[in-house]
Amino acid sequence: MVHVLSTYLFADHRLTTALLGRIEDAGIQGVELFCARQHLDYYNKEQIGELGHWFRDSQLQFHAVHSPLHSDDVSGQTGPQSAVDITEPVKAKRIKAVDEIKRVLEIAEVAPFRYLIQHFGMTDAEFDEHRIDSAFASLEEIKIFAGQRGVEILLENIPNQFSSAERLLHFLAITHLDLNFCFDTGHAHMTEGVEAAYELMSPRIRSTHVHDNGGKEDAHLFPCIASGGTVDWKRTMELFNSSPGQFPLVLELRETPDVGPSLSKAQEVFERLENLNK
Repeated sequence: MVHVLSTYLFADHRLTTALLGRIEDAGIQGVELFCARQHLDYYNKEQIGELGHWFRDSQLQFHAVHSPLHSDDVSGQTGPQSAVDITEPVKAKRIKAVDEIKRVLEIAEVAPFRYLIQHFGMTDAEFDEHRIDSAFASLEEIKIFAGQRGVEILLENIPNQFSSAERLLHFLAITHLDLNFCFDTGHAHMTEGVEAAYELMSPRIRSTHVHDNGGKEDAHLFPCIASGGTVDWKRTMELFNSSPGQFPLVLELRETPDVGPSLSKAQEVFERLENLNK
């Protein structure tokens, strides 16, 4: 499987071409950029321009961008008004969220990438039929805007009442939106279970988010290395390997005091996961 690292690991630090160079030098094949404005400021044309020039001269694959969760530069600490929520039922707020995502998609005009990973509602959100209508209107517009820039939208399973594997499939069935998925192992482990979610989502999985937790908190632990994780990685890799070449292995890890933002440890995770079933 192709090895891709999400820059979520460095979300508290500014994304620089020097950091991308370190990722490439570590032997990692691709990158997913995490859109938090303190990290990747998609309003900053200078930063985006630098990234575009760097990727044109690099062998590192620009695989995906993770759509922003908040519009501020402090990860939502300014308050709930900063949430970028495509299910927002108030039309003016929903349009504002869609415009924020469009601004991110404009990165592809300078630095082309393949996928935009999109959350469906906020973490722990309760189901609301009115929000389904809002999500449909948002995604219909975002999908067209993305397609004009060569980007495909992938919906991610997250721990809320909109985004279980079953609910995502139901949403596509009733709206007839032709969208695919980013399969998140940690989020599946917290909800219906990795194997159950994978079996439902597998025909539409085009990318992954690979991380561990204890089944309750979204800890984004390093698989096979960090303590406290309970995902069955041997079985998970068996499932992944049952669809060879379909999608990459994308690590979405959180910096922790015991591991830190360690590229060498990330590379070790790739090696351990790939060797589990040999």
